[in-house]
Amino acid sequence: MPGRKAPLTLERRIRVGRKRALYLPREILEAVGLHEGDFVIVRAEGERIVVERAPDPFLLAVKREKWALTTVEEFEEESESEQEGWSR
Repeated sequence: MPGRKAPLTLERRIRVGRKRALYLPREILEAVGLHEGDFVIVRAEGERIVVERAPDPFLLAVKREKWALTTVEEFEEESESEQEGWSR
């Protein structure tokens, strides 16, 4: 497609460290926007190791298409109704 850039590809050779630890190069982490404390998903695909950013549940909830509408008052009323059933 004209005017569209190809995705950036970085490749580095790293060594498996003590206790089989893998330390990803800073430039790779910066290129994909990962920071200390971020979560990733790691999986084996044949002889490949794939590391992907773990989806943030909060962002998924905020950005996902909403399929139900409710007010705070309706939510509170339902919650109170459910709690009344527990005490019986």
